[in-house]
Amino acid sequence: MSEAVAGPTPGFLVWRLSMKWRVAVDRALAPLGLTHAQYSLLGSLLGMHRSGLRPSQRELADHTGLEPLYVSKLARVLESAGLVERTPDPADSRAVRLSLTAEGREAAARAVDVVHPLLDRLLAPLGGLEGARAEAFARELAVLLDVPLDSEIRE
Repeated sequence: MSEAVAGPTPGFLVWRLSMKWRVAVDRALAPLGLTHAQYSLLGSLLGMHRSGLRPSQRELADHTGLEPLYVSKLARVLESAGLVERTPDPADSRAVRLSLTAEGREAAARAVDVVHPLLDRLLAPLGGLEGARAEAFARELAVLLDVPLDSEIRE
């Protein structure tokens, strides 16, 4: 028999925080004509591009935590906007490789310039993006994100 938890659960707080941040990022990016989900793809592609990577849609889905079908839909929208190129993978006929166009790199860089200071403000109670508490918070979140969804839950 479990006891009632006093106050909100960690899961509820993570949900609320993610929704609060998603809304804040959506609002900040609206003048650029982007959504938070589109930013997640563009920003990830920008970082991967800088590392010399050209991911498949599946690899980008794994990186962002978004469902592969959603990544495919977002990539098509961004392709039609001239921000992303989708090309067949020569090594795997089922895979599609993604890269930013020149316009996509510029749009991603502008979006990062908007979102970075916003995240610094959102993390201000923990010392901002560069604060020790924010870095510890990020490490703790990474631990939770590393737990596979299909792992056995134990009491």
